Amino acid sequence: MPKMKSCRGAAKRFTVLKSGGIKRKKAYHSHILTSKTTKRKRGLRQSCFISPEDAAQIRRLLPYG
Repeated sequence: MPKMKSCRGAAKRFTVLKSGGIKRKKAYHSHILTSKTTKRKRGLRQSCFISPEDAAQIRRLLPYG
């Protein structure tokens, strides 16, 4: 049976960790940064985990993650 293809768009956006969690970057940190406060931009630099409700859908997109 051939290998399953992973969704390349999801592979560029999410990282599956050894612990089973899925890491993502925060949105709103790409442009129009002059109107955002320094504190807000500093918080957007941090990565975070996706919610458990969305995890099943992301795992389907990344079969070998």
